[in-house]
Amino acid sequence: MADDPGLGETLLALCMIGLGVRGWIYGDLAGVWQHLPVAHLPAEGGIALAVALVEFASGLGLLVRRTAPAAAVALVALLALWTLLLKLPGVLAMPGMEATWLGVAEITLILAGGWTLMGLRLRHEGGNRGARLLFALSLLPIGLAHFVYAPQTVALMPAWLPWHLAWAWFTGAASLAAAAAVLLGLLPRLAVALESAMLSIITLVIWLPRLLAAPGNDNWTAFLMSSAIACGAWAVLDGYRGAPLWVVAGPMQLAPAPLPRQA
Repeated sequence: MADDPGLGETLLALCMIGLGVRGWIYGDLAGVWQHLPVAHLPAEGGIALAVALVEFASGLGLLVRRTAPAAAVALVALLALWTLLLKLPGVLAMPGMEATWLGVAEITLILAGGWTLMGLRLRHEGGNRGARLLFALSLLPIGLAHFVYAPQTVALMPAWLPWHLAWAWFTGAASLAAAAAVLLGLLPRLAVALESAMLSIITLVIWLPRLLAAPGNDNWTAFLMSSAIACGAWAVLDGYRGAPLWVVAGPMQLAPAPLPRQA
């Protein structure tokens, strides 16, 4: 049997290809998500193109069976460096600001997806538990941000959507509940599936209309990054492939079903 990519792997690969193409077209980093801590770095343009190349190559590589393991490793390495070099300094400088934790969590959620794919492609199931833990911990700042920054969250919502504040609180609570479900093993596969669907809906409702109305660099960046965060969650769900949907497994105990081996 061929090790065909799962849904999450395919979606995350397409997002990384999109981010790579965006970087080549605009020649810059992805706004606040890839903000360099050193202002006006002379090599920023070269760094942006190098990052775009890795994003594009890793995304493309995930779609090809023979290159998928190496591509998953490259993606994890990129996202780990992204977290450590670009996001962690903000937390260390302002640990009391929830926004800095949110910035880390958005990237570590994608990293959790890449980590899951790396474990599956390298046949190392033990790493899946670490990826799930990272996924759950990433959801905590993401969920809390909907309460701490409720006015900013409401401001992003389209006018046709009713009960803006209620939706902000509901989506924040849903992310916190999904984190608890994964950590405690309470219907974890269902929780990850619902969280993935919710993040995808947020992308389509909030960012896609803005992109269609004004398809420029800022909106392409926001749309692709929001998509990558959602697809990171879908990639984590790939690690539950073959596991029961309705199960109470205990804290972090639900083992993944490995990818089929080539005949």
